[in-house]
Amino acid sequence: MKVLLIKDVYKLGRAGDVKKVADGYGRNFLVPQGLAVLATAGALKQVDRIKSQAEVRRSTQNEELKEVAALINGVALDFAVKAGETGKLYGSITTQDVATALTEKIRHEVKRQSVDMMPIREVGEYTAHVRLTMDLVPEIKIVVHREGESADELQEKAAQDRAAAKEEKKRSRKAPAETETEAPAAQETPAAE
Repeated sequence: MKVLLIKDVYKLGRAGDVKKVADGYGRNFLVPQGLAVLATAGALKQVDRIKSQAEVRRSTQNEELKEVAALINGVALDFAVKAGETGKLYGSITTQDVATALTEKIRHEVKRQSVDMMPIREVGEYTAHVRLTMDLVPEIKIVVHREGESADELQEKAAQDRAAAKEEKKRSRKAPAETETEAPAAQETPAAE
């Protein structure tokens, strides 16, 4: 099914674009929500008008939300949660949790639908994006640590883990060279018998 987008749709396109979408997506979501119309000959004549109106609407939204994006960009959220010895959380940190914490921190309402991330199920540092508009997508930092531990301890442990991983990588590079020289000797022994 071909549709003409009337409004910007995240991960699909901007207003005025003609897109081919699944029949159910177009019929059950895009058209009823007023985000698109069927791409008929009559609708295609209005593409220029739709694009110009969308450009005006997009620029006003960007101007209004530019200050909010500046507030959100680079914000670090700290979550103290219950977790097992392996770092797995008892539960998860969802977009709703992040939106609530971000709303409290910046004093501006952020909806959970605008937070772009997968649920967090392990202790660590993560980044997420907040979609304010198609053009304004500030990035936030999320630090998840066990209750009773501080975020600084988590960062030190992460640095130690990275150093250990580098050391292991160096060892694994040297190991194949040593095994190649030993392998022919091992093959000759059975043949000599």
